[in-house]
Amino acid sequence: MIDLSFPITVKECVSLGILPSLGLFKRIKKADWKRVEKALDIVGLREQEQRQISALSGGQFQRVLIARCLVQNADYLFLDEPFVGVDMISEDIIIKILKNLRNEGKTILIVHHDLSKVKDYFDQLVMLNSKVIAAGATAEVFNMQNLKCAYGENIFVDRGE
Repeated sequence: MIDLSFPITVKECVSLGILPSLGLFKRIKKADWKRVEKALDIVGLREQEQRQISALSGGQFQRVLIARCLVQNADYLFLDEPFVGVDMISEDIIIKILKNLRNEGKTILIVHHDLSKVKDYFDQLVMLNSKVIAAGATAEVFNMQNLKCAYGENIFVDRGE
């Protein structure tokens, strides 16, 4: 968890992702700063690198956190509700970034509760309610039977009709 009132810039915040791979009392090297800059380019925040994190919108801050994951060169990203507190434009930017990362071979696991976006956002789905209800391709798992099992028989689904 990052204290948003802590006086740290976007670039410095992203560089925190490098620290676990450094030895004790080691400094961030020029090549590491290049990784930070590349990650900021990927998430579209390079021009914001000197801003304080406290001055960012919710969507910009989420993108900073994604950039911080990217500098770790991780193959797996675990995101807990990355769209909470962000506007629709930021959400669209974030989902495009995540889809690009998926296309590059990254595995992304997202905890998400907004059912209206499931079909558009996710290739695979695990539905839970104290236990696994169903798992697999979204087209196969995201159906009324599984929704009722997860949320009860009185679930209302607006099909836009």
